Amino acid sequence: MRGARISALGVYVPERVLTNDEISQFLDTSDEWITTRTGIRERRIA
Repeated sequence: MRGARISALGVYVPERVLTNDEISQFLDTSDEWITTRTGIRERRIA
């Protein structure tokens, strides 16, 4: 696209955090199992 320009940028980090410990309460797994396989310790929920 000729003449196209970026006019603005924005960033948002949701406040709600979902940890592996919270996930392990309703799934048959553990924080260690999730972290070992995915490298993820927590997620942000929008």
